[in-house]
Parts: sequence; C-alpha cells; structure tokens
Amino acid sequence: MPSPQHPSVLRSPRLWIGTGLIVAVVSTLFALLYVGGNVNPKGNLRDLPVALVNSDKGADTGGKHVNLGDQVVSGIKKNAESNDSFDWQVLSRQEADKRLGQGKLYGALVVPKDFTATVTGLTAPQQKQPVRPVLTVLTNQSAGSIGSSMASQANQKAAHGASAQLGKDLLKRANAQGAKLAPAAQLMLADPVTVEVADGHPLGSHSAMGLSAFYYALVLLVCGMLGANVITSQVDTALGYLHSDFGPFRQRMPLQRTSRVRTLAVGSVLMLAFSVVMGSLVEFATVGILDMDASHLGLLWLYSVGTIAVVGLSALALLAAFGTPGMLLSAIIFVAMAVPSSGATVPLEALPDFFRALGEFEPLRQITGGMRSILYYDAQADAGLTRAWTAMGIALVVAVLFGFGVTRFYDRKGLHRVPGAEEPAEATDSTDAAPAPAAV
Repeated sequence: MPSPQHPSVLRSPRLWIGTGLIVAVVSTLFALLYVGGNVNPKGNLRDLPVALVNSDKGADTGGKHVNLGDQVVSGIKKNAESNDSFDWQVLSRQEADKRLGQGKLYGALVVPKDFTATVTGLTAPQQKQPVRPVLTVLTNQSAGSIGSSMASQANQKAAHGASAQLGKDLLKRANAQGAKLAPAAQLMLADPVTVEVADGHPLGSHSAMGLSAFYYALVLLVCGMLGANVITSQVDTALGYLHSDFGPFRQRMPLQRTSRVRTLAVGSVLMLAFSVVMGSLVEFATVGILDMDASHLGLLWLYSVGTIAVVGLSALALLAAFGTPGMLLSAIIFVAMAVPSSGATVPLEALPDFFRALGEFEPLRQITGGMRSILYYDAQADAGLTRAWTAMGIALVVAVLFGFGVTRFYDRKGLHRVPGAEEPAEATDSTDAAPAPAAV
C-alpha cells in the first residue's frame, strides 16, 4: 500500500514568515543594542569624573607668596568650562585616593608639594642644576580600562597645556631679567614640566587589567540564565510534557498532570539547589584553577551563589509566564540590553542616554559593581556592594511575585498545559494519561 503523500513543510508560509520575523527582530535588536551603546564613546562622553589634586605649598618669590599649583588647577577648570566631557573635581590627595579606591574616579592629576619651588628654581641665577617640575597623572583600571584611558589622555593633555603656559611665563620672566639662555635652556623652559603616569589604584597581575570583575559577573549571569533553561527542560521531561532525544533514541516519561504553580515551584527548588553547585564551581575554576586575584573568598562564594539564584529564578519566571518566547526575552534582558549598559567596558558616562537609563536597573551593571567591590575595593559597602545586594533583593521579590502570580492566574483560568485536561492548582503526581513508550 503506498504511503500517504504529505506536503513539504518548507512550503508552509507560516513557517517561513513566523521564523523570519523572529530571527529578524532578534538580529536587529542585538545589533542595535550591542553596537549602538559602544559605537561612539567619545562623542557620547559626558561628565566622566576626574580629580584635580593640588598639594603645592607654594613658595616666596619676588617678595610675595606664589602658588603655581593653584594656577594650574584654575587654568584647567577654566579651559573645561565649555566642555562637559569631563567632570573635573578639585579634591585633596586623601579624598582622591579614597575615591580611586572605590571606583568613583577614573583618574587624577596631581600637583606635588614642591611644584612652585621647583618651577621658580628653573630661572634662579644660583641654581646650578635645575630640576624639572613634575605633574603626575594617576590612572584607575579598576574602574574600567576604557574610562581610565580616556581620563589619562585628558589629564596628560591638560598637564602639557599647563606646562606650555608655564613655559611662556618663565621665558617672559627670564627675558625681563635679561638672562642669556642657551638654546637647550630655552627648550627646557618652553616646556618645563615632566608628566609622569602612575597607577592610582594598583591591581594584581591576574585581574584581567581591571576586567576580571566584569567577566566573572558575566559568567554568573550566563550560568543563571542557562541553568534556568536546562532546569525547565529537565522538569518538563520528567513530568512527561517533553521527550528527550539521545542520538537516534527518544525517551518520554509518563505524563504527570501538574499545575503550572507546582511546576514552577519544582524548578525553583532545583534552581536554588544547583545555584550552590554552580557558584562553588565558578569560584573554584576561576580562583582555584586559573589563580584569579581575589580576596574575601567566603563573601565571593555567597555573592556568586546569590547572583546565580536570582538570575535563574528571574529566567524561570519568564519561561513560566511566556513559554518558549521567554527564552528570547531572557537573552534580550540578561545579555543584549545588559552587556552594553553594564559600564564595565565602556563607562556609563560615555554611553548614549538610553543606555545610561538602562544601566539604572539592568542586572549586569549591578552585579559587576558588587563584584568590583569584592575583588578590587576590599568589599566596601559604598563601592557598589550595597547597591548590588539591594538590586538583587528587589529582583528576587519581583521575579517570585511575577512568576507565581502569572502561573496561578493561568491555573485559575483553566489554561492548562494539556488542552482539555484538568490540572488543579494542588496537583499530585497522578498518571491519568496513558504512558508513552519508554524508548523508540
């Protein structure tokens, strides 16, 4: 008997149109979000925090007390009035070091204590071997390598500008004194200041140049998201809603009619349990095997487990509420929108306004901030750790209320996973449906 002829599935307009719309939307969103946030950091740069530190004690010259450090700082501030790319903050050295150690500054320009004395000594007749004055540019890779680089470039440009202005004043003073300068001396006076670059908050050699916190946070986020997908699939398989393929073999468990609330509860318990496993393994792999620089290992473990659990429960709620589209929503929320708005690679101050707004609630920024505090800033609460724990707590409450609220609504409305079947909210492990073959 000839087998019945079935039309080719490739002839289905619904298959082509539906699939095409999904992949078109996903690819466009990922391109706009991933590239859109990082395509023009200098053009979007606004209010990047940088410190100006004047430790100069000044010196007496020409019968009056002069402080050239004040002139350098005021000159830089005046030149920056028409440019809002940088937020130049005049701070003491102690306050600048504190903020560098909390990731609240991307760099600093430091005027030393003897700056005026050294500058005036260049034109002093009694000075046999004049010493060039120094301005120090401090970087801060712990706050982000790109932001630190931007701050360093701005500080060096400002320092060289201040040096050129001082040079003009020194040459004018030397000419007024009738000094006869050799060409080498004229060149030195024209640009008298040496600009040195130093690390304002040194990190260990195994910190990925200030990016280990971001990569670690990204691993935790991905573990939570993928863990939720795996758990959802495994729970549905165990309940008989899905089959499992092992090469050419297919296995399907007997159907157990269970409410959506109960199904989500089972997945949540598994997520909490396996968060401990995943968080422990992530820390063991990165710190124990790869020797990543880390301290506060107990707090790091607790933070890792908590982050995976909260992200995983949030993803489970999306999957329970939206089904298969929940996977795409998780990818968009936890990856496409989170990575460019995290401020981990490109600082928030160099992102478009849309991404700055996303950064206020997107999870990866909060997770990375807390991770930086643990890895780089001695777990200081006001260096991002308090904000991270608070955001994590809010996300947990929202995820639980949303997930169980939606699934309970579905159950009360009779929107069961098996059409025509009754699956009460307090479902049991009944097997009313005929069991499917164990393997094919």
